[in-house]
Amino acid sequence: MVFVLWGVTLAAFVISHVVPADPAAAALGNNAREAQLQEFRVRNGLDKPMVVQYGVYMGRLFHGDLGTSLRTQNGIAADLAQFFPATLELTLVAVVFALFIGLPLGMLAALRHNRPPDLLARVFALVGGATPVYWLAILALNVFHERLGWLPGPGRLDAYSLAPPVVTGLVTIDAALAHDSEVLIDALRHLILPGLVLGAFSAALLTRMTRSAMLEVLSQDYIRTARAKGLPGRRVIWKHALRNASLPILTVLGSLFGSLLTGAVLTETIFSWPGIGGYATSSAVSLDFPAVMGVTLVAGLAYSVVNLLVDLLYVVFDPRISFS
Repeated sequence: MVFVLWGVTLAAFVISHVVPADPAAAALGNNAREAQLQEFRVRNGLDKPMVVQYGVYMGRLFHGDLGTSLRTQNGIAADLAQFFPATLELTLVAVVFALFIGLPLGMLAALRHNRPPDLLARVFALVGGATPVYWLAILALNVFHERLGWLPGPGRLDAYSLAPPVVTGLVTIDAALAHDSEVLIDALRHLILPGLVLGAFSAALLTRMTRSAMLEVLSQDYIRTARAKGLPGRRVIWKHALRNASLPILTVLGSLFGSLLTGAVLTETIFSWPGIGGYATSSAVSLDFPAVMGVTLVAGLAYSVVNLLVDLLYVVFDPRISFS
């Protein structure tokens, strides 16, 4: 993980600094005088060679300092702490949706191979994987919010709702801790549309992976032996088939969680969701290199931690694997 995160910081630093643009001009505007631009560069260390800048950045990073945003003039760690909980909350909903739709549908497709349920699952996996997120988000808003009025529009809460006291940053959890049922229901209703849109592709991919893994396991000799011994079909499926098919499913689920956590830019933009996706977009447009570096580091850390947890969970699902 250490080497992965170091590689992430190095690649992001080099790529962001070879962009043919001036962050000082982007921050101060086109009307800024040369003296003002130079003073901005000196104050933020942009006048130093790239190697020196990277050394200063890594030195601060070892002390837990992600730097200061050129755009907001706030500490990047404080900005990320403000925006990250919204993205985490949306990602959790999307993963739960993908898990509760993709897993049963993939299992059903494998158990009814080449039958109508299998055809339905394959169509869902194909359509869900090919549908652009931005198109699905606009369609969902138009149908379920504008036309039918069943669900609320963009944002985490309605305009008249007062946000609960911040404890975790997750509005649903904070509302539950504050025993505010109205805000809790409002927050849950606002999560439905963006959560479904964000989780649609993941549900399709998980359906396809579950179907493939289950088909492979169901053709094994030990499954036929278990059935020949007279074990109940439910026990054969859940204890023997699904558990042995769980490793590739778990791997895909972990990768999906990491990608959703750091790749919800379009969904957050369309639904006006105040997460790190919108923060990253605004930082990139304004050439806020320190903020881009901070978001990139968080993305790399999220992927690394999720992959580590997936590796540790292998021991739980597969008795052939042990820490020793």
